[in-house]
Amino acid sequence: MTTTWTITLTKAGRTKIAYPAAQLADDGDRISVRAPWAAEGVRDFGFVRFEPGDVFVEHYWRTRWYAVKEVWSGGGVLKGWYCDITRPAVVREGGILVEDLDLDLWVSADGKSVLRLDEDEFAQSGLAASDPEAAARAVRSLDALEEQARSADGLTAFLR
Repeated sequence: MTTTWTITLTKAGRTKIAYPAAQLADDGDRISVRAPWAAEGVRDFGFVRFEPGDVFVEHYWRTRWYAVKEVWSGGGVLKGWYCDITRPAVVREGGILVEDLDLDLWVSADGKSVLRLDEDEFAQSGLAASDPEAAARAVRSLDALEEQARSADGLTAFLR
């Protein structure tokens, strides 16, 4: 029997998106799910396109300040990893709740392109003033993910 979760991503206290996902694994800290591209239409970032048919294998941690999402084309080709800097995931009553802290990291499938994203949004969010500890943890998490992405093992080291 497959467990289905509702993934809810919030930002600044509001729901950005909610969608169903099938559980793949749960080790008590990391919970991994599989979900189709949940937004409408195509989202072209320039460095990657998310589109109908894409599949996301998403990894959430109850103790870490990020989520790592493997992005696969509908044909089964890895596009790369989209990493959201978040507060630790809250898993309860059929749902996984994740608070987006604006910072993101993109890593191409070949690992050659590692892009820090949305640092301007993070600066404008006011988190550094309203919750300096959370802001510092967010920056440290982005730095750690980038360092891991640039290492020989890349992000797959987190996902073994």
